[in-house]
Amino acid sequence: MPNFRSSARSLRRPLATLTALAALVVAAPAAAQQCGNDASGFSAWTAAFKQQAIASGISPQVAATLDSVTYNTQVIKLDRGQRATFKTDFASFAAKRVTGGRISKGKQMLTKHARLFDAVEAQYGVPREILTAIWGMETDYGAVTGKLSVVRSLATLAYDCRRSPFFSNELLAALTIIQRGDKSPKDMVGAWAGEVGQTQFLASNYLKYAVDFDGDGRRDLIRSTPDVLASTANFLRAHGWIPGAGYQPGEPNFQALVGWNKSENYQRAIALFASKLN
Repeated sequence: MPNFRSSARSLRRPLATLTALAALVVAAPAAAQQCGNDASGFSAWTAAFKQQAIASGISPQVAATLDSVTYNTQVIKLDRGQRATFKTDFASFAAKRVTGGRISKGKQMLTKHARLFDAVEAQYGVPREILTAIWGMETDYGAVTGKLSVVRSLATLAYDCRRSPFFSNELLAALTIIQRGDKSPKDMVGAWAGEVGQTQFLASNYLKYAVDFDGDGRRDLIRSTPDVLASTANFLRAHGWIPGAGYQPGEPNFQALVGWNKSENYQRAIALFASKLN
């Protein structure tokens, strides 16, 4: 059985190391080259970003991941098409996400990983039903984590003019995840906007909140269930989770769910899902 308590070792790593990683992200080249709305300037942009990433502390070997990256028109189409999802009423939103099948599978996961949930709850104070609801809603318990290159998706969105500074920061964070040895470039596969792993962390959140809960020396949010659940709990605790307090709308811990996802529908759906697992 994995040594779940070994995560405490990772939490005691020198503060200087964590500070240095944070500094890399803060120093993200917001505009390595002029942004663009088609592929014509993408190669020049990635070449410039690569040099600025190296200047920020990314090794030349890791930065070379950008050499073969190409512009992804599919990602741009998905980015432009996401706005309609925010207009859905809650009943319709929840009906598609809080399903009988997911609830049934969630109860199976609670039984299967009971010892792991015990350890996570003891360390972080976040209840298992909330973690399971997020896990189920995000990726059907790790079954649907995305099939796109995270570096390619983030490079495309960082070059795109709509949110270039934000995604430039995420791209540098993804390179830092590779550099610190958590994942290899080929393993960095996820959703179209660069979310990684079984609970879909942004790369910058991966850097801040991912923990090595199985004690193998890496923070693996794609294949390690202990790392996934503990890191999700760590995120919520960092966003104000109060052990033992309620999490429904209007209760103290609902605000931590606001930190997880900015959509009110999504926040309410997590709380609803969790209530059905009890």
